[in-house]
Amino acid sequence: MGGCFSKNRYIEGDGKGTSNRPGRRRRGNTDVVSYQHYKHPVYYHPRPATQQRHAHQVTVKSTQPGTILGKPYENIRAHYTLGRELGRGQYGVIYFCTENSTKRNYACKSILKRKLVNRKATEDIKREIQMMQHLSGQPNIVEFKGAYEDHYSVHLVMELCAGGELFDRIIARGYYSEKDAADIIRQIVNVVYICHFMGVMHRDLKPENFLLTSKDEHTMIKATDFGLSVFIEQGKVYRDIVGSAYYVAPEVLRRSYGKEADVWSAGVILYILLSGVPPFWDETEKGIFHAILQGEIDFHSDPWPSISNSAKDLVRKMLTQDAKSRITSAEVLEHPWLQSGEASDKPIDSAVLSRMKQFRAMNKLKKLALKVIAENLSEEEIKGLKAMFANMDTDNSGTITYEELKSGLARLGSKLSEAEVKQLMEAADVDGNGTIDYIEFVTATMHRHRLERDDDLFKAFQYFDTDHSGFITKDELESAMKEYGMGDEDTIREIIVEVDTDHDGRINYEEFCAMMRSGTQPQDKPF
Repeated sequence: MGGCFSKNRYIEGDGKGTSNRPGRRRRGNTDVVSYQHYKHPVYYHPRPATQQRHAHQVTVKSTQPGTILGKPYENIRAHYTLGRELGRGQYGVIYFCTENSTKRNYACKSILKRKLVNRKATEDIKREIQMMQHLSGQPNIVEFKGAYEDHYSVHLVMELCAGGELFDRIIARGYYSEKDAADIIRQIVNVVYICHFMGVMHRDLKPENFLLTSKDEHTMIKATDFGLSVFIEQGKVYRDIVGSAYYVAPEVLRRSYGKEADVWSAGVILYILLSGVPPFWDETEKGIFHAILQGEIDFHSDPWPSISNSAKDLVRKMLTQDAKSRITSAEVLEHPWLQSGEASDKPIDSAVLSRMKQFRAMNKLKKLALKVIAENLSEEEIKGLKAMFANMDTDNSGTITYEELKSGLARLGSKLSEAEVKQLMEAADVDGNGTIDYIEFVTATMHRHRLERDDDLFKAFQYFDTDHSGFITKDELESAMKEYGMGDEDTIREIIVEVDTDHDGRINYEEFCAMMRSGTQPQDKPF
């Protein structure tokens, strides 16, 4: 998406110069390092950011009853012109916006206050703003412009990242080397280093949370989405399970962790950058968590035999099970693979890009197909689910928020843990708008074996195969996915390539069934 924002994914919760050193420039009251012209940025000790440079900031106590930001209501349109929608998250919509006085472009995240159904949700938003104010101005972290509040919404204005998502850029280039991976992970780990130096634990590092400032070849990577970040309290052991399944550290799953968990998450990203797949995988979140706790890392399958020993050494040190023995962010940045030019210019096996495409694209078609199946189930097959949905939809909006899902399941006597509820929310939200509609609810709550019967699969296949030719063509897939707002042209092309195993440019019924009945792990990954 275009703005520096991406949707939170919770498991469970309560962020060419000739010199070798980059030049400095002044911004406000803080010295920051400019990396724009450096292929190999280095880390540094940042000064703590001062909140005074943000004219619109959160205060501790409210000066106006009912406000979230603790200041009088203000019409954001007096300062900015809101344009097209860039994306949606759990609580709001991200818009392209232009500052009226300077005509500079930004991203505006507008959060509907009615979505903040309890004190915790409100405190989470306030904490996210405080994190952005605290970290803004540092390299590789999205610049925060200000916060506004009116009767209906809270608006967060931030830097516009027009270059899109990090992985999309990698895939689009088609050429990829260890050196490229080193350049990327250096910037990602620099974010971890800055956060830790400034007393912040990110807790949700994943590729989707890194965007590019522009479409230029050597543009800077920016970290976004500090919704799960916390200020580190010395000596405190954190116990709430938060993050995203593939990237969560083993000590987080054991409910006893600290800032070392961020280095683990960055290590998972590095493994994906080098191989195209996550190091710990299973068809279910429970299986993923088990694999993480086992900690067995595959360095034998392609392309690992051709990856340098130095790169593998860094991955091992970042994915060390014992958090206290794990390499620190500062030590990562000093590792020979990043510092001594040991990262090779030789292209990594093109299969890595193929796997990365599949890792991103496969779930979209499968989720859409399951939704199509759910739409065609009989009333008898979904008996009871309609009433359950109505009971959870307490505001009669026709959609269920996370809080409604959590409280509704509890009222119905569900034994699901908070982690499982959040996993269900993420899995069920097919269109990614932060809420679950009725069909999405049915899709997620039906027993999966009933959604994968031959007759149901054939009905779903026929939905896509509109001309009844026996094949799903690119145009048919594009039409179906765009109807649900689920895929751009590149994603659709990637799906065809990955599912079309006989390479005739179409998806036949056998290929469709094989895709539906398999996990999302690339087929050439042994396990």
